[in-house]
Amino acid sequence: MAGYRPFIIQVIGALTVLLTAAATVPAIAGSQAFDPPEVIGIPGGAFVAGSDRAEREAAYGLDEAAYGHSRTREGRWYEGERPRGGVTLPAYDITRTAITNRLYAAFVASTGHPAPDVDPRTWAGYGLIHPYERTRRHAWQAGRPPAGREDHPVVLVSHEDAQAFAAWLSAETGRRWRLPSALEWEKAARGVEGRRFPWGDGWDPERLNSHDRGPFDTLPVGAFPAGASPYGLLDPAGQVFEWTASPAGEGRYLVKGGSWDDSGCGVCRPAAQHSRPQALKHILIGFRLIVE
Repeated sequence: MAGYRPFIIQVIGALTVLLTAAATVPAIAGSQAFDPPEVIGIPGGAFVAGSDRAEREAAYGLDEAAYGHSRTREGRWYEGERPRGGVTLPAYDITRTAITNRLYAAFVASTGHPAPDVDPRTWAGYGLIHPYERTRRHAWQAGRPPAGREDHPVVLVSHEDAQAFAAWLSAETGRRWRLPSALEWEKAARGVEGRRFPWGDGWDPERLNSHDRGPFDTLPVGAFPAGASPYGLLDPAGQVFEWTASPAGEGRYLVKGGSWDDSGCGVCRPAAQHSRPQALKHILIGFRLIVE
């Protein structure tokens, strides 16, 4: 047996070298550790969706008091809302907050997907009221989110970007992630009783990130716990609008939730909705996901 000792020592030495080398090999280019987003359960069953005449009139009144004009009423902004009534949905799990820059960065690093940004010509083509310079605080540099905004909701993402992120997260976790339908989003945001706002029927600007009390900018997700829905959904009103899976004409999808740019805030009600082009990359629009 003594004759085998040098050979055994050589084998152990070789294995030690291999294991040491393996431990020092850098991670695959572009990979980045991440924690899947926290989700909350929405039980199956009926809830009150949509709005009635009284709710829409109250929403117009809030806008008029905040802005000093009647443009939302004149433009009939809330007339396309679903008529108030019961809707039954199966149970589902939805992310407690909008997807953050931090989590989206793991997707960008892993896949090489273009980071959130928009060029001046494209922005001008949208015809939005926000100047291009305002997009720069949200734009990423060298594939990284703006410093200090890692826990803000990701914006400047199109509907296609949101779907690509969901497909990546599905592959990474082995579970199917997808955008919520407008009705799934609405139930998670208002509960079963048909509240006008996530917290109740009364308007309270202290419960959300809107232009009434906010900094006219995004904030870290969950900064307004008092504005949570009955299920614990955070930032369902204000902060950013959110893409849904519900189409609204060719190449357009419904968005829900209101934003930091809004005052009033009739558009921040869970029943409120409007459509945006699927390719739009807006500083006011992010997204959250459902997992199956």
